[in-house]
Amino acid sequence: MARGDVLAPGLRVVFVGLNPAATAEASGHNFSAPSNRFWRVLVLSGFTPHQINAADEHEMLQFGLGLTSLVMRATVGARDVSRREFRAAVPAFTTRIERYSPKMVAFLGKAGFAALAGRKVDWGAQSATVGGTALWVLPNPSGLNRAFGIEALVAAYRELHDALSG
Repeated sequence: MARGDVLAPGLRVVFVGLNPAATAEASGHNFSAPSNRFWRVLVLSGFTPHQINAADEHEMLQFGLGLTSLVMRATVGARDVSRREFRAAVPAFTTRIERYSPKMVAFLGKAGFAALAGRKVDWGAQSATVGGTALWVLPNPSGLNRAFGIEALVAAYRELHDALSG
């Protein structure tokens, strides 16, 4: 397990960030920036019964949820990670997914999965798999992602929640 991972075997879904933020590196916890909406979106979309604090991120395991990153190097923004670096991260990422065998892998943003797939991708369920695991692409909950307000994020995440529950 890589530093920053919150993983266990057989989870319902593993959320995959592009790479850790500098704030996560500094705090030691994923999605710890005050502007990041990840924890709020999880509760509002039905994944958790209450809002988890970044410092308590391992609590998400009890709800069948996990976290990892495609690229393990922390940066200020995902734009600081090249396509080549994304592609180079694929073998180690695939090994992690195969080892933990979740029901679903949900990429948080298109860039990571697009680098893995080598093509443009759409939101939602994907026809491809990684390590035999089904894939989904969700909008990134970063506060820097101005294209998606909280309502749109919640709707996208709820769609995944409903697909996993159905």
